Amino acid sequence: MDITELILDDHHEQRRLFAILEQIDPAETDVLAAIWERLAAFLELHAQAEEEIFYPALLEVGIAARRADGVEEETLDAIHDHNEIRDAVAEVARHPVGSAEWFAAVAAANLANGDHMAEEEREGLTDFRRLAGLARRHKLAVAFAAYEARNYAGVPSIDKDPADYIREEEAKLRGPAPGSLSVGSLKRG
Repeated sequence: MDITELILDDHHEQRRLFAILEQIDPAETDVLAAIWERLAAFLELHAQAEEEIFYPALLEVGIAARRADGVEEETLDAIHDHNEIRDAVAEVARHPVGSAEWFAAVAAANLANGDHMAEEEREGLTDFRRLAGLARRHKLAVAFAAYEARNYAGVPSIDKDPADYIREEEAKLRGPAPGSLSVGSLKRG
C-alpha cells in the first residue's frame, strides 16, 4: 500500500462520480442530489486528508532533500486549489438541483478539481515517489486510509491561507526556532 496510490484511487473515484452526474437526466433531482452530496463530501474529505497527512510529509521530505522551495510552491498551489474547489462546491449549493445553473456550477467544480488533480499527479505525487521510500509511503497510506475511514461521514469545509498552512506545517517539523517563522522562500522579512 502506498499513499500516492491511495490518492490516485481517490482521484479516479472523483472523476467517476463527476462522469455519473453528467449522464443523469436533469429531471432526476433526487438521484443528482444524492450523488452530488456524496461527491461534495468526498472532495472535502480527500482535501482534508491530504492537508493532514500528505502535504506535511511532502514538505518534510522536500526539506530533507534540500528542495524546500519546490515543495513549498507545490503545497501553496495545492492548498490554494483546495480552496477554489471548496468555493466551487459551495456555488453548486446556490442553485436548484438539476437546473442549467446547477449543472454549470458542477462543471466548474469538476474543472477546478480536474486541474488540481492533474497538477498534483504531475508534481506532488511524482516528487513524493522520488523522495520518499516505500516504507514511508506505506505508513502514510495506513494513516490516510484510517483518516478517511474515521471521517467517512464528512468533515467541515474550511478554507486555509496557503502561506499560513506552510508556516504552521514547517514549524511543526522544525520546532520553534528563535526569530524564525518559516523556512525557504516563505521567510518573513
